[in-house]
Amino acid sequence: MNTSYAKAQARRSILGHRAIWRWHFYAGLFCVPFVVVLAITGSIYLFKPQLEAWLDRPYDHLTLTGRPVSAEAQAAAALAAVPRSRLKAYEVRREADDAARVTLGTAAGNVLVYVHPETNAVLKVLPEARRLMEIDKTIHGELLLGDKGSILVELAASWAIVMIVTGLYLWWPRQAQGLAGVLYPRLARGRTLFWRDLHAVTGVWISGLALFLLLTGLPWTTVWNGGFKEVRRMTGTLEARPDWSQGRAAEKAADHAEHDGMARMESMEHAAHGAAPLDRMAATVRALDLPPPVLIAPPSTAKGWRGSPAWTARSDTPNRPQRVTLTLDPATGAVVGREGFAAKHPIDQVIGYGIAAHEGQLFGLANQLLGVAAALGLILLSVSGFVIWWRRRPDGALGAPPPLPEGRLTAGLGLIILALGLFLPVLGASLIVVALIEALVLKRLPGVRSWLGLRDTAREGGKSTASSSAL
Repeated sequence: MNTSYAKAQARRSILGHRAIWRWHFYAGLFCVPFVVVLAITGSIYLFKPQLEAWLDRPYDHLTLTGRPVSAEAQAAAALAAVPRSRLKAYEVRREADDAARVTLGTAAGNVLVYVHPETNAVLKVLPEARRLMEIDKTIHGELLLGDKGSILVELAASWAIVMIVTGLYLWWPRQAQGLAGVLYPRLARGRTLFWRDLHAVTGVWISGLALFLLLTGLPWTTVWNGGFKEVRRMTGTLEARPDWSQGRAAEKAADHAEHDGMARMESMEHAAHGAAPLDRMAATVRALDLPPPVLIAPPSTAKGWRGSPAWTARSDTPNRPQRVTLTLDPATGAVVGREGFAAKHPIDQVIGYGIAAHEGQLFGLANQLLGVAAALGLILLSVSGFVIWWRRRPDGALGAPPPLPEGRLTAGLGLIILALGLFLPVLGASLIVVALIEALVLKRLPGVRSWLGLRDTAREGGKSTASSSAL
């Protein structure tokens, strides 16, 4: 009896291992191309402050022969250079010889205007959508495909989580002798073993970082974050204005809605009722020495802040725990309200720390280098996985691991699938779609089923089910 029980346990372990192997294979097959794109664009975005400073160097440390003109005059020059625009933000620069940066809202999107601090000449007008980091961010967030691309990125990220979790299970040393092939690759045992070890060892070293990046990226997604907000709304933990956006499409929609909902401001007189207020507010904010960039913005609604025409100044530093938002009285330039990171809900604080680390800005250069290491590791995982598949694939077939006999799922694996589908709704929806395609379409195409490595239901009398044969 004990022997029979041991054999049954061993068989269940083999079947579970094979099922997870198939999940790992199909997850990698789908998400690897997206992972490479996200790793490259994410690595570039990690160095946004340095890259933008390098790109803006022609507009910094300009030669001045006199005193800079007022902030009001600089903003007015920017508005005059872009017809039918309104002021969105004026950046308070730390150095007086830097060109002023004035962000304007237009019907086509935000525009950044560089103004000479002394001559008040407009040096450059650049749509924000054409800035290098904005292009990189758009590729990273939606693959230049809009809402559909955002969903596709979320789907790829969900399957990447599956790929890493299943990869860790497959790597787990059960009968290993020593650390070779577990924590470092065996270099003198042939190409096949080298690529297998390189894939497994790279995966274990970067899996924690990769999972962190994938999970902290979820607040930017469309479906997951939409559900997350709804849960927070029902539990009363949702703040009125979260410090992150729900995808790139949501950012653009918010900009357009704000532009359509406000009267157009063609001069600073419309925005501030005179020349002095912006100058007073800029002087107040500059003296506080907040983490840059620091942006002064007019009221976002016609009534302003709490029914008054209050302006805001915010530190938009990428290190989110250091961000501060001030409410300013335009009549006096005085600070009448202050909100720091500590005032946010604990959930928003956790997400803020996660996003700052995701963007490589939480603890300086070391954070950026860790992000690059994770991205390079993901690329190496993708390349080594492709090489392993290419070398092992049989002629005339995809080369998927063999399906489970009798198409049966263990209870534990079924619960894991259900939990993943609930936590990652786009993943759950994709599983349903795949099951329907297999049941309604692929069962009629035995040649395609055979090539994909799915169970041949016709040969086995139709005993397999669509949901289990894919495993």
